[in-house]
Amino acid sequence: MALFTRKSTAATPTTVTGAPAVDPALAALTGVYTIDPAHSSIGFTVRHAMVTNVRGSFGEHEGTLTLDGTDPANSAAAIDVKIASVDTGIADRDGHLVSGDFFDAETFPMMTFRSTRAEQLGGEAYRVTGDLTIKDVTRPLAIDLEFNGSATDVYGNDRVGFEGSADILRSDWGLTWNAALETGGVMVSDKVKLNFDISAIKAAAPQA
Repeated sequence: MALFTRKSTAATPTTVTGAPAVDPALAALTGVYTIDPAHSSIGFTVRHAMVTNVRGSFGEHEGTLTLDGTDPANSAAAIDVKIASVDTGIADRDGHLVSGDFFDAETFPMMTFRSTRAEQLGGEAYRVTGDLTIKDVTRPLAIDLEFNGSATDVYGNDRVGFEGSADILRSDWGLTWNAALETGGVMVSDKVKLNFDISAIKAAAPQA
C-alpha cells in the first residue's frame, strides 16, 4: 500500500511496455499487520469552557492493516476501540463520558473505523477515508496521515508506523450534550480532533 512506503528520490522504474514496475520495497510490505496497542495511541482533543483543551485517549483498542503492495486497491484497515477505556486523567469526567450523556458505553460499547480508500497527498503525507461508527451512527471520515517508516525491531518483528489526525463534529454522531456558560458559549465544543499514532506488526507468513 503506497501509504506505507518511503518516498524514493530515484525515478519510478518502468517495464519494457512503459507501465510502472512494481516497487520491490512496496511489494515487501504486502501482508497482514496487527496494531500493537502497547506502542500505539488513539485519542482526542476537545475545547473545554471555550478557553482550554482537554485531551484523552482510549486504552483498549485493536485492529489490522491488510496491505497489498502489488495492488494497493486491495489494501484495507480496521480499528475497534473500547469506549469504556476512555481516560482523560479525571475519573469523574471519564465516568460522565461513558454515561448516557455522551457515549452511552453500556449500550454502545465500541467505536469502529473501516477504511474504504487511501490516497497520497504528496511526499510522506496521505489521506485514508473510511466509515467511522459511534453509537450505531456511521458517517464518512477522512484521516490525514504522516508515514513514519518501516523497520525490524529487536525481536525480529517487521513494523510499519504512522500518525495522523482528523477533525469531526461530535454532534454528527449523536454526541450532543452541552451546558451553557454564564459568560456566553458552551462547556464543550462540538469540534473534536481525533489523534492516531499507530505501530503495527506484520504477521508471520503461513507455512507451506
